Amino acid sequence: MGLPEIAAGIETTEEQRDRGVATVDETGSLRDRLAASADALPCTPAAAATVLETYRAGTSVGDCAREAGVAPITAAKALYRCGVTGVTPLGPTARRVVRDWVDGDLSRTEARELAGAEEAAFALAAYVETHDPHPELADAAAGARSPDRTATVAKRDRLADALDD
Repeated sequence: MGLPEIAAGIETTEEQRDRGVATVDETGSLRDRLAASADALPCTPAAAATVLETYRAGTSVGDCAREAGVAPITAAKALYRCGVTGVTPLGPTARRVVRDWVDGDLSRTEARELAGAEEAAFALAAYVETHDPHPELADAAAGARSPDRTATVAKRDRLADALDD
């Protein structure tokens, strides 16, 4: 099979989705904003706020979980429900296998083996495949989802005394 056969049927478009104007409502504390949709969180609003704030500072998910007093998988679920991208531990093919398991096409054992995932990674991937980010949580957490500064800015700030003006 050559490249033309592999690429057969692939189409490109020149359209982009209109996502509208981004708004961030930072009225009140993050914990208070998350509390409005507490039933959609896998932990308390206070723990979710701690996870989001420490994650924003560049801390790993595991360290965020320790800081908030929750399990790492719970912290990852909270980040995902609040609209943070990239918390799924599996690649596209493995996620497709998890979807096949969720649809009942594979046994759990077979799906875990095919996905090549450990138990915790498989459980988180299953959660991601069966839940969507919660719009109200994502809106409430919008300001806390991205890092305060980039790695380049952080490095520049650390080296500020050594650099000439």
